Amino acid sequence: MITFQFPFALTVLLTGSLAFCGEYNQTLSIGDPAPEWESLPGVDGMEHSFSEWNDQKLMVVVFTCNSCPYAVDAEDRLIALHESYKTKGVALVAINVNKIDDDLLPAMKDRAAEKGFEFPYLFDETQEIAKRYGAMATPECFLVDRNRKVRYMGAIDDSPDGKNITKKYLEDAIHAVLQGDQPEVGETVPIGCRVRYERARRKRSRSDSSGS
Repeated sequence: MITFQFPFALTVLLTGSLAFCGEYNQTLSIGDPAPEWESLPGVDGMEHSFSEWNDQKLMVVVFTCNSCPYAVDAEDRLIALHESYKTKGVALVAINVNKIDDDLLPAMKDRAAEKGFEFPYLFDETQEIAKRYGAMATPECFLVDRNRKVRYMGAIDDSPDGKNITKKYLEDAIHAVLQGDQPEVGETVPIGCRVRYERARRKRSRSDSSGS
């Protein structure tokens, strides 16, 4: 398992009161339109599209999985976040793109039932939506505003295992955007396991296939 080990103190120092957009995410910057998706299967047996939450004030898109211990440690915090904000116009949507057996849709259904997830938990076997968000870790969060622009991206808080939390980055960003303000910290380093992207297979040339 490969993890991100950047100190959060350094993250706070670098981001400060003004977000360095795209400092850690190599695909999106703060203020970019949030990538949309169509018809991803969920653990509820239904298919869900990005537009399903158009009536919500905010969306929290979280890339997560079953197999990463950091993602497992984040589950209770995500459940609590959903409970706190589900009546305030904030939707939480979890997406998994890993394709090992422990992360496939049947295992996702088992995990969601075990933990009692009340938020959507979706699976993208193409892995394209995670690539479009530039997601590199599980868990990794993206806060999307009413205009469907990215306002925060990175870690849930400053504690990989949920203990001794001193900075609630995601929750602070939600509060700020709901109040019409810019989050004090717009981007942080996502701490977790690497998303298990499949490697593209190199096409064999004629010389390779002929053995010359």
